[in-house]
Amino acid sequence: MRRIATLPAGQSLAGQAYDRFREGLRSGALRPGQRVLESELAERLGMSRTPVREAIRRLQSEGLLAPGPGGGLCVAAYDHAEVDELYVMREALEGTAARLAAQHAGRPEIMLLQRMVADEAALAPEQVAEHNRRFHRALYQVAHNRYLLRALSSLSDALLLLGPTTLDLPGRAAAAREEHADIVAAIAARDAAGAEAAARAHILAAHAARLAMAAAAG
Repeated sequence: MRRIATLPAGQSLAGQAYDRFREGLRSGALRPGQRVLESELAERLGMSRTPVREAIRRLQSEGLLAPGPGGGLCVAAYDHAEVDELYVMREALEGTAARLAAQHAGRPEIMLLQRMVADEAALAPEQVAEHNRRFHRALYQVAHNRYLLRALSSLSDALLLLGPTTLDLPGRAAAAREEHADIVAAIAARDAAGAEAAARAHILAAHAARLAMAAAAG
């Protein structure tokens, strides 16, 4: 059984179980459609079943775990329509975040985004996906809208269920790097409309890559 990496302590065992389950989704140790047994998950996490049971209830309430075929639970998996709906919302929300960032981001925040884009060219392949997540989180933060941030945080949870990153597709990481640069350039120029358009174009390209990946998988 593949073990899920440990995370720093400092929270309840149930909270640690919840976070480590999410990390399992990010790392690929847990995949959409995979059956989840309380006893096996407890063993994988190296915990007793009580905190794992509490984490499972939370994961169910957030839609990360769902009833599986034949009973029990499995990691939730999206159908084609749900993936489309997710990307429609992502395009709208991330476009809004970029527009607000162009209006409200401070100079140090813009410089941070510029450094993150500059760093992308030197990343090793195994670093690209995590750096991409950090870039998008930074973009959400510099929009300076707490309600938008909550909505994007919820959306990020849903993205965990999409499986392998599209950045592994040939040429996609390089294209995404250019798209990030376009977004940040518009933010730095205080071009709100341009930033929103660039962010929407980036998510549309990511959606197209996701569809291509699904088609290749059969």
